[in-house]
Amino acid sequence: MKLTVVGCSGSFPSADSACSSYLVEADGFRLLLDMGNGALGELQRHCGLYDLDAVVLSHLHADHCIDMCGYFVARYYRHDGGVPRPLPVHGPEGTEARLATAYGDVPDDKCMGEVFDFHTLAPGSFRVGPFTVRAERVSHPVEAYGFRIEHGGRTLTYSGDTGPCDPLLELAAGSDLFLCEASFTHGKEDVPDLHLTGREAGEYAARAGAARLVLTHIPPWTDPKTNLTDARSAYPGPVELARSGAVYEL
Repeated sequence: MKLTVVGCSGSFPSADSACSSYLVEADGFRLLLDMGNGALGELQRHCGLYDLDAVVLSHLHADHCIDMCGYFVARYYRHDGGVPRPLPVHGPEGTEARLATAYGDVPDDKCMGEVFDFHTLAPGSFRVGPFTVRAERVSHPVEAYGFRIEHGGRTLTYSGDTGPCDPLLELAAGSDLFLCEASFTHGKEDVPDLHLTGREAGEYAARAGAARLVLTHIPPWTDPKTNLTDARSAYPGPVELARSGAVYEL
């Protein structure tokens, strides 16, 4: 598998990165995890507009899904070659209605479904191209999922947005790469069921026995170096900050 960080900023884009979006590739198949603010522009640095094979949305907060509205425009109004085939989109219940409402002026009530082939997420495993994807509900104010993605004996875990919860540990167990949110700072923010600190991300990586930890979804108001230091204090393995354009081979 190859993982490319398209965007990794939390809550809103930073000066250096779009919001959450991650491209996962194997066997010529391109799977996109989330498409937050600014991600559609950055995605075009890494693949063509019409080269995606599937999208999986962890939840329906704008910093994880809002650029799907721009992507609807790119696919629905395509003038060269006509409208492409409907793209599989796996998301929480109500994804189609959420995107149609966010867009605000869709030509009719069927057009979103003409562009995207919507599938409703539920806890459990499913196949997307060559990948086996396990989805589990995580701790967040809205319906939200973390994912364990397996291919060729390798495993990538993506936390999505979550506070501390047992399913995250299950998803990350033995992962080759744990892409984990670290939005909050230890000792500064203590909001239950919302986000993790860098220290908590490190603790989960250590408990799960993950081989590598990459911290992501750090908002512009959070000091990433502090969260990196905190994660290293709890996790003995290699840990680094996600950055836009970074590529990882699993």
